[in-house]
Amino acid sequence: MTIAVIALLAVPAAAAVACLWLPGRAAGLITAASGIASFVLVLTLVPAASHRDLTRTGFVRVDALSVVFLLATAFLYGCVAVYSIGYTGTAGHGGAAGRLYTRRFWAGLNVFAWSMLAAPLMGNLALLWVAIEVTTVVSALLVALEGTDGAAEAAWKYVLLASAGLAIALLGTIFAYYAGSRVLGPGYDLAFGPLLAVAARLPHTAVRLAFVLAVLGYGTKVGLFPVHTWLPDAHSEAPTPVSALLSGSLLAVSFYAILRFYQIAQAALGPRFPRDVLLVFGVASLLLAALYLLDQRDYKRLLAYSSMEHMGILAIGVSFGAPVALAGVLLHLLAHAAAKGNAFMGAGVLVRKFATKQISSVTGGLDLLPWSGPLFLAAILALSGMPPFGIFRSEFEIVAGGLAASANVAAAILVVLVTIAFFGLSLAANRMLLTPRREPPGGNGPARGEPSAWMVVPVVVGLVALLVIGLHPPADLTGLLDRAVAALRGAA
Repeated sequence: MTIAVIALLAVPAAAAVACLWLPGRAAGLITAASGIASFVLVLTLVPAASHRDLTRTGFVRVDALSVVFLLATAFLYGCVAVYSIGYTGTAGHGGAAGRLYTRRFWAGLNVFAWSMLAAPLMGNLALLWVAIEVTTVVSALLVALEGTDGAAEAAWKYVLLASAGLAIALLGTIFAYYAGSRVLGPGYDLAFGPLLAVAARLPHTAVRLAFVLAVLGYGTKVGLFPVHTWLPDAHSEAPTPVSALLSGSLLAVSFYAILRFYQIAQAALGPRFPRDVLLVFGVASLLLAALYLLDQRDYKRLLAYSSMEHMGILAIGVSFGAPVALAGVLLHLLAHAAAKGNAFMGAGVLVRKFATKQISSVTGGLDLLPWSGPLFLAAILALSGMPPFGIFRSEFEIVAGGLAASANVAAAILVVLVTIAFFGLSLAANRMLLTPRREPPGGNGPARGEPSAWMVVPVVVGLVALLVIGLHPPADLTGLLDRAVAALRGAA
């Protein structure tokens, strides 16, 4: 298993270096191979991680919770890497500038994936902070890659807000160190395991401060209210494959950091305080996102606010604390990665076909895109929580957990706000896909057909994953989630 972990970090890094020297097509194939290999490596960890912790050193920690997040990131990395071959091939970048663009894109995509795979493997709160800081730097460069004024502005806004948030998270990490040093001595190195082992003896005030600062700081990267304002701009302006990774993986990896602080706070303070904090942030985020989804003109911004909605659902689900709710949260994390990846990849096809991100300018999508149109509609339905897709199952478990925990009001609020979000998503999808095609003056509209088969195949794979998660999750996956739930509840 140690070899698999080392390979998981080495493969994307080697692919990134190779992409600096290879021509565009070869770089794409290397990246696709790296993404698929990374997913296979994570799959090899699942059976063992569902029964025991694989590695628990001061620097690396591989347990069921970290493997759940690795699974989401590696799956999306593989799908996006394959999709990007078609995306870059239809970009229209030529000459020396085009070659420079593709070289930066492929190298940056691999480094970004590497940093998001590294973060859940960190067994040290300081190294976890460093890994998430690396994701910020790399993803900001990728957001600005298109070179437009809008992309530069979005990247600059992202850097400012994310850096401020991570400064707050660093302060929370310092308070965690202070709390640990009071029990473990000044030589304590911020390793997560020893801190969790002595959590019951930690000073409560320092732990409260550490947790609140971690939620606010890492919540900036998660997209929680009120530190979410970078998210719609960055998702809208970034290249579509980067948007998919930002939404389906980066937000989740940042939420992973919050969960590690949640484990410590729950063990030290009891469940009420950390759950109340997450409930407040979750409801506020879900409320704002649901309202914004009703009035969006840019479909990539629409999907960005949908990401904020689902991060709010995750926070609310953890606040319920019931085992079925926590299982729903982790299942939701996996289903959201697949569904949001599919939605953004579908949005990228729409951009290529219609050369616009405006909802009002896209009509007749189902007719013009015989594969991507229905697949994009399926992704929107999945994000809206419709059966038989995975998000329906995960949201059902979260609501059931809320009712089991006697959080009836919060569960009702969750259902109402998710329903409002459903109307926002479905109205936009109806306008773009089901409205009859309006031909532009002169009749020079886009022709029927797909831009590239490379942009269809990974979306089909994502749809299959959503159906598997929704209808019958594999036994190894169920065991992995059960063990991760036990860890979140302090039973493992």
